[in-house]
Amino acid sequence: MSVDIELAVNMLNEKQKELEEFSELSQQSRQTVELDQQSVGRLSRMDAMQQQAMAKAQERSRQLNLQRIEMAFRRIKDSDYGYCADCDEEIPSGRLKVDPMAERCIKCA
Repeated sequence: MSVDIELAVNMLNEKQKELEEFSELSQQSRQTVELDQQSVGRLSRMDAMQQQAMAKAQERSRQLNLQRIEMAFRRIKDSDYGYCADCDEEIPSGRLKVDPMAERCIKCA
C-alpha cells in the first residue's frame, strides 16, 4: 500500500486539534442571544441571532469533521485506511493528502 500511515495520523491529529480549538473559541458565539431590548436594539439583536445561527452551523460542520476523523482513526486501527468503503479499491495517496478523512475513492465519492 502506498499510503503513509504515519503522515495520515499526523495530519488527522493536527486537524482534530485545530477543530477542537475553533470549537472552544466559538463557544460564546453559540450562546443564547439575550432578549433585553433596552441594551440591544431590534436590528442588532437580529444580527446577533443570525451570527449565532451561523456559529451553530459552523459548529455542526466541525463536529461532523471530528466524527470523520474518529472514523479515519478506526479505519487505521482496522487496517482499512486508504481503501474505498464502497468498491474496496485503493484510494490514491494524493486524495488522502488533500483529505486524510476520505473514505471513498473519486469514482465512488
